[in-house]
Amino acid sequence: MPSTFFGLSISKSGLYTAMGGINTTAHNISNTETDGYCRQIVKQQASSALRVNNNYGMAGTGVDVTGVVQMRNEYYDVKYRTNNTMYGEYLTKEHYMDEIESYFNEVSVDGFTTIFNSFYDTLQEFSKKPADLAVRTQVTNFGQNLCEYFNTLYNNMKSVQEECNFEIKNQVDRINSLAKQIATLTKQINTLEVNGGTANDLRDTRNLLVDELSQICNVTVRENVVGNEEVGASTYVVSINSQILVSSYNYNELIVVPQNHLTNQTDEDGLYGLRWSNGQSFDYAGKQLGGTLGALFAVRDGNNKEAFKGSADVMDGDTTLTVTGTTVNDLAKLNIAPQGVITVGNRAYNYTSFVVKQDANGDYVYEFELDEATPISKTQDNAEVIIGRDVDYKGVPYYMAQLNEFIRTFSRAFNEVHTSGVDLNNEKGLDFFNARETVTGRDFVFGQSEEDEAEGIIARSFVDSESTVNYGSYYLMTAENFKITTALIRDGKKVVAASDITNGVEQADIAHKLIALKTDVNMFRQGAPGYFFQTLVAEIGIDTSKAEGFSKSQQNICSSIDNQRLSVSGVDTEEEAMNLIRYQTAYNLSAQSVTVMNQIYDKLINYMGV
Repeated sequence: MPSTFFGLSISKSGLYTAMGGINTTAHNISNTETDGYCRQIVKQQASSALRVNNNYGMAGTGVDVTGVVQMRNEYYDVKYRTNNTMYGEYLTKEHYMDEIESYFNEVSVDGFTTIFNSFYDTLQEFSKKPADLAVRTQVTNFGQNLCEYFNTLYNNMKSVQEECNFEIKNQVDRINSLAKQIATLTKQINTLEVNGGTANDLRDTRNLLVDELSQICNVTVRENVVGNEEVGASTYVVSINSQILVSSYNYNELIVVPQNHLTNQTDEDGLYGLRWSNGQSFDYAGKQLGGTLGALFAVRDGNNKEAFKGSADVMDGDTTLTVTGTTVNDLAKLNIAPQGVITVGNRAYNYTSFVVKQDANGDYVYEFELDEATPISKTQDNAEVIIGRDVDYKGVPYYMAQLNEFIRTFSRAFNEVHTSGVDLNNEKGLDFFNARETVTGRDFVFGQSEEDEAEGIIARSFVDSESTVNYGSYYLMTAENFKITTALIRDGKKVVAASDITNGVEQADIAHKLIALKTDVNMFRQGAPGYFFQTLVAEIGIDTSKAEGFSKSQQNICSSIDNQRLSVSGVDTEEEAMNLIRYQTAYNLSAQSVTVMNQIYDKLINYMGV
């Protein structure tokens, strides 16, 4: 049976509950503009009723506050983070594609079309005045302008790759920092909640960190309560790329590992790979990585799924690997590193050099010399061979390969015409376009030595620096070392205009053939040289436009999902204002109940007492 003062107890519970509602509402209002804040509400329920010895059976005892909880929908959290990962990826790709597009800007006066046309305008003048040394000097000068244009493009593309590589390290450092903060917050949350407290604000901070992490890479979160749902700790697991980053109070760290080998011929030295600090591997090459980090790897390593592949029959102990049936049957498109790592089956081996031969059908056969310290360790027939990996994106390696293909194909055609004639000294023409050998600094002589011709070798990954003649293949020409043959720059008389000067130095049949190359539609699959480059520029423009479109679209999707999430968890000032009035009214009514009870007890005690 309730006591005489039972009514005061009921009213007191109402006062405390209303005051809790007012405090919580005030907290919501004060955090209206706080990023990541989730609206909180007071959960309340009727107190346990008392059985009384009356015909109505039970008597209510007031109200209990069961907790202050967040209004959060986990479905929207998952949906937001998934799309935020995609937004981070497209935003990063947009940034770097804009940069790449600016380097290929054909609107500027120093674009390819302007420089290429100027070179051919000079050749036109040369065909009219083949004996004029001033015109010959102009030919080599404008040719060198064309070379320097590609040299500049190469350096700009390398800078993009360096930027991506540097940013990968920054993003890894950010991931590690976020992981540490999430683990620390989880410990603080459990410390509070295991004793029956609530850590809503700490949970908001942790969720905000996970949201930030989701833009960097693909994130999944799993939380399980250990013990009583009302009072107990929870395990909190955050995974990136399907691998655990945070496990409650512990976290794993990612580290960047500079690679000691190149994959592509034009790669920057020391490109980073990733692994966990405990030595476990991290699959940074997978498409599921996503986010900013995934985009950085895509831009840095993207080859449009055109990695070097083939097959080989290998014997245990082999130190020479012969690869046939390859995906590259054209030296102009060959962009593997001179030395690097080749994967046979599922094992990787270091190769120190390679040569290229042609079989009876004209197909390329590659012979890789393996590091003697790592010979083939298993006999295999028709083993799959690959260098690098297929990356389904047109990144820096892809565009660098396109530049190399252009200069190699165009230079070869130009040189074949130029060397078919004689110069003003009636000497056989030299290669017009050339490349600088890295070690010696000498120009190449494009062709085969007698030894290579006898062995059927059409290309080597290296040159004999001790040889008198610097023989080389067009594989050794890249946008980095593209130049005019030094002898032609020093002596304009060596520029070839005619196939024969017996009848006078005013002959210009070779010059006319060189001019005709500009409109040779059979030189490239895309047509004439100008069309090849215009197609490349258009391709970059389309890729950039696509990245921009996806980025804006994904931003709108993320904003829409965030608005849906805020409709549940966001603070509505008008709604909170109504809550204030509602709780104030409840408080006033409970206070009025106390006043009424006071009057009743005053009568009972002071006027009815003995």
